[in-house]
Amino acid sequence: MTQKRALVVRGGWEGHQPVEATELFLPFLRSNGYAVRVEESTDVYADAAEMAGTDLIVQCVTMSEITREQLAGLSSAVVAGTGFTGWHGGIADSFRASSDYLHLVGGQFATHPGKEPCERRGGPEDNFLPHTITLTEAGREHPVTAGIEDFELDTEQYWVLHDDLVDVLATTKHPTRPWEPWHRPVTSPAVWTRRWGAGRIVVTTPGHSVDVLENPNVRTIIERGMLWATRTASAS
Repeated sequence: MTQKRALVVRGGWEGHQPVEATELFLPFLRSNGYAVRVEESTDVYADAAEMAGTDLIVQCVTMSEITREQLAGLSSAVVAGTGFTGWHGGIADSFRASSDYLHLVGGQFATHPGKEPCERRGGPEDNFLPHTITLTEAGREHPVTAGIEDFELDTEQYWVLHDDLVDVLATTKHPTRPWEPWHRPVTSPAVWTRRWGAGRIVVTTPGHSVDVLENPNVRTIIERGMLWATRTASAS
């Protein structure tokens, strides 16, 4: 059997600990038989030969920018069958200026509501809220999330703008609060998949910090997502 090749691309805003976060998953990839290459920039996306031989891309690049050539290389690889996955801002808040990247991924971070203003102290914890990740009916059957029950987190709760080509496996609900401007609860996808050409995409929105990634439910979803997204025989 040919060894699968995983490409881990990390960088962007340091607040999401791109090195520490991705290092957490390298042993999992290697123990599952992947040859792993780690890159500290998106330059590799423009390398057609490297991308053609890649079965899975794990991206952790918050904000930052991507060139037209890099994005073309990434998109072409996914269309040809390369899997693409990541978590939190490393995939759902990447390359804000690129509408074509947003089209590829299918959902974009808009905000993470915060605590009541009088409780804010100026640190990242101002945006940590207790919330529930709720599995959808599809999520209860899907290989990425099957067997996982609804679970609680106390961290950033992503409000995501998305289209209906995503297959939502889990959601989270933003309630109305006296200090916020919206007038009814809003449900955002928390985990979704997307088919793009022959490729599979998996986005997991929890993952602000290593401690969240170490949550057993979050980690299981991300790791299963890596396996599920990996190029299948039919896409080779």
